[in-house]
Amino acid sequence: MNTFLERKPEPLAELGCGNPVSDWRPSASVAQLQQRAQLLGMARAFFAERSVFEVQTPVLAEHTVTEPDVQSIEVPGFGYLQTSPEYLIKRLLAAGAPSCYQLGPAFRFGEKGRLHNPEFTMLEWYRLDFDHRQLMHEVAELVDRLLGAQPYQFVRYGDLVGSVAGRPRDELDLAFAHACERLSPGRFFITDYPADQAALARLNADGATAARFELVVDGIELANGYWELMDPAEHRRRFARDNDNRRQRELPEVAPDNAFLDALEAGLPNCAGVAVGFDRVVMLALGVKDLAQVLTFRGQ
Repeated sequence: MNTFLERKPEPLAELGCGNPVSDWRPSASVAQLQQRAQLLGMARAFFAERSVFEVQTPVLAEHTVTEPDVQSIEVPGFGYLQTSPEYLIKRLLAAGAPSCYQLGPAFRFGEKGRLHNPEFTMLEWYRLDFDHRQLMHEVAELVDRLLGAQPYQFVRYGDLVGSVAGRPRDELDLAFAHACERLSPGRFFITDYPADQAALARLNADGATAARFELVVDGIELANGYWELMDPAEHRRRFARDNDNRRQRELPEVAPDNAFLDALEAGLPNCAGVAVGFDRVVMLALGVKDLAQVLTFRGQ
């Protein structure tokens, strides 16, 4: 019997200290962290089988995203901790890199709770000559590998939240979050987002919906993917619209990443990309309810 793995820490009140004591111990057990390590290895093996190679881009960069719903952590004098490796990986693709992925830390300000942490592990990958539907199939294959095979259902965004006409974005986001919580148990791909929620996805042929999807597993939002927009002029328009929204919300404007825009001018290849909250995958695999139970140390 491995008594070290099974040993439970003593409550702080029983440490016999007269002064307040910090909780220095890991937020996950060693056994849970070992299971997490196995899942990390399984994910990397999945991509190795498909000749998708791993990259490591900087977590500290000069620019950040303009999206008003994503708040970055600024490091004065140095730039920003990256909310996603998206811009940097797309620069690699524009320079001729093949299909690739990154599995590592990302950072977002103000995100804390049962399903959130300011620092988290993101799995993000890009597949050349894929559209969003092909990528959904590959996402399902990875999730089946990590969590066990189950059927998937497909739901249009409009069928989930109702009519979007005239409804403010905050109201739609709240309705979407509540609807996702009701999608449990089961695995659901949400498709056909409204064009104004395309983010950096191209639009579908109807011009009214985006080539974007999300995966919800047992009520938890797990993945967000696009058939990537390639047009640099449309990127500039969307970045300008993001900053308009930031001004309306009294948020600071964010200067567009000119190096990213220059890479788009050089030519982003046809590709689809997806970001997966890997800590949430581990939560689902271990059957726990709080992100802290799969992290070495919970962020403050």
